[in-house]
Amino acid sequence: MVVHEDPVEFWALAGDFFRADPVRHTACIAVVEQCLRQPEPPAVECVTVHDGGQLVAAAVRTPPRGVNLSGVPAPWADVVAQAYAERGDLPGAGGPRENVEAFVLPWSVRTGASAYQSKELRLFRLDELTPPDVPGSARVAGEADFDLLVGWRARYAVQVGEADLHDEESAAAAIRHRAAAGYADLLWQHGDEPVSWAAVNPPVAGMSRVGPVYTPVEHRAHGYASAITAAASAWALDRGAEHVLLFTDLANRTTNTIYPALGYRPVADAVDFVFSPRRPTPLGR
Repeated sequence: MVVHEDPVEFWALAGDFFRADPVRHTACIAVVEQCLRQPEPPAVECVTVHDGGQLVAAAVRTPPRGVNLSGVPAPWADVVAQAYAERGDLPGAGGPRENVEAFVLPWSVRTGASAYQSKELRLFRLDELTPPDVPGSARVAGEADFDLLVGWRARYAVQVGEADLHDEESAAAAIRHRAAAGYADLLWQHGDEPVSWAAVNPPVAGMSRVGPVYTPVEHRAHGYASAITAAASAWALDRGAEHVLLFTDLANRTTNTIYPALGYRPVADAVDFVFSPRRPTPLGR
């Protein structure tokens, strides 16, 4: 078991492992590729496990966020939990349910932390795109749209509970990092006014993923989110993506209705868990 802080070193070892199934590992691939495309790649906290000379498990973490476990089969979850327990606090974990649940128990035993499921997600893959008939048109955001994107990114973070991106400084950094990695930000415009936004990554291992998708409250219920999602999906297809993907929160009935109408079909479910550190026992107890 090895902990890697250099994303270049980690990806040289684990890149082929993840690229062998770009649909299952969409989140890990996108995160590491985004790191690698920065002028100065940030430090990561990733883990690889070998058995008999073969790579059998790999976990991806970009602090301060939690760890993604799509590459950690249940039999190797305990080893990976040990690696992270030795590193200190971990805010959470995400990935396929069976992988995450196999990790949560040994993590909690080793650290004394409590864990609870914060979100259930569903991964969708585009079958055949069916764009909706919605007034307006899509365009790629430009430099003049930067402040708008920052504000919407921060509001989206509040909406979905991404605590590390609530403030505009962090949201601005996220927008810049994604742009440096080749992501496109598309805006749906009705008249002279942008009314919805979607981001999409360029194809990696034949895979592109749409998200975030955000429509301000005052512009909802007009089909704009469907329209901009379709436009972002078309952008990915035009650049050669074989697998166009997106995640939905299963608690959000709206998104789980509109995306199938665009031609997306469910392929897998995932979960996010949040960890709470053990509280110290007061003296005298």
